[in-house]
Amino acid sequence: MTFEELIEGWEGEAVVIHHDVPSDTWMFVALHSTRGGAAGGGTRLKVYPTPADGLADALRLSRAMTLKIAIAGGPNGGGKAVLAVPAIPEGEERRRLLHAYGDLVESLRGAFRTAPDVNTTDEDMDVVGERTSHVYGRTERGGGAGSTAPDTAVGVLHGIRAAVAHVFGSDDLRGRSVVVQGAGGVGGVLVRLLSELGSTVSVADVSNERAQAVAGETGARVIDPESALSEPCDVLAPCALGGILDADTIPTLRCRVVAGAANNQLATPEDADRLNEAGILYAPDFVINAGGVLHVVGLEMEGWSRAQLDDALEGIGRTLTQIFRTAENEGITTELAAERLAAERLAAEHLAGVVRKGSLATAAGHRGTIA
Repeated sequence: MTFEELIEGWEGEAVVIHHDVPSDTWMFVALHSTRGGAAGGGTRLKVYPTPADGLADALRLSRAMTLKIAIAGGPNGGGKAVLAVPAIPEGEERRRLLHAYGDLVESLRGAFRTAPDVNTTDEDMDVVGERTSHVYGRTERGGGAGSTAPDTAVGVLHGIRAAVAHVFGSDDLRGRSVVVQGAGGVGGVLVRLLSELGSTVSVADVSNERAQAVAGETGARVIDPESALSEPCDVLAPCALGGILDADTIPTLRCRVVAGAANNQLATPEDADRLNEAGILYAPDFVINAGGVLHVVGLEMEGWSRAQLDDALEGIGRTLTQIFRTAENEGITTELAAERLAAERLAAEHLAGVVRKGSLATAAGHRGTIA
């Protein structure tokens, strides 16, 4: 699809598109909603088959951020940035690109606030922060609260416990078999947390070296990433890239619960129905992976104590329990129940007048910008 077709089929507010000529990088900043304040979302650095695929990813992810922040009760709307690169840059090339991106964020005058995402780190946010103040998730020495990955993993753990309690009647994870797909910043921490609680953990990653390193530290079993989705287990925890649950993969699942950190796990909306029909409880990704948002919002924006953040992370489990019960009582999917809850919270924020001046909230008709 063309840029125009993708934007036309999107319900968000504004898109900024910039081509960085020196690196041949397409930068996409999608502002899905500023109803709750400036749009907040991470910066994804990735190689895509085409620039249009990068734009499509930004649009999908920005919607998920609106839902995630609404569920989490954050003081922002939802957005997302994607840097579609021909190759992952390193060294001075990476630094120059991040400076150029920081200039783009700064040009939006606070309408977008960003943080780390796939292939970007807290140290990268330090570099972006040299050009703009509208950046979070920086290192502690850079004035931020450090990596969001550990708290994202903690939130996922609370979500897994809520899902296991709903399916099996107890949130005790001792002896529960869990497959963690992805051994990166979040997945690696999740493997450790699960192992400490006595779960039988299997880990898969496209980098065998990374999987082996995590397994060596935790005693987890390494499995082939090609067969991870069909591995028999109580819980499948996708912690890599999204779009893995579809009409082809869902029939091969041999789990009772899907609960993981990856964004946009469902390839299409219909896949929620497919999981429901298969008798698999799905923890909507924009709910269970909100720990990173809570980390940034709580520690860097709201001045929470560690105890307040820990309580908010536990709240992910409480919210999912509410969603599971609603879905069961009303005979709907957990995805639909979660989206309804997010819509209710967005409406409540709007009625309360939680719309910050200086955002692009008035730009509802301004659907595309080429910079």
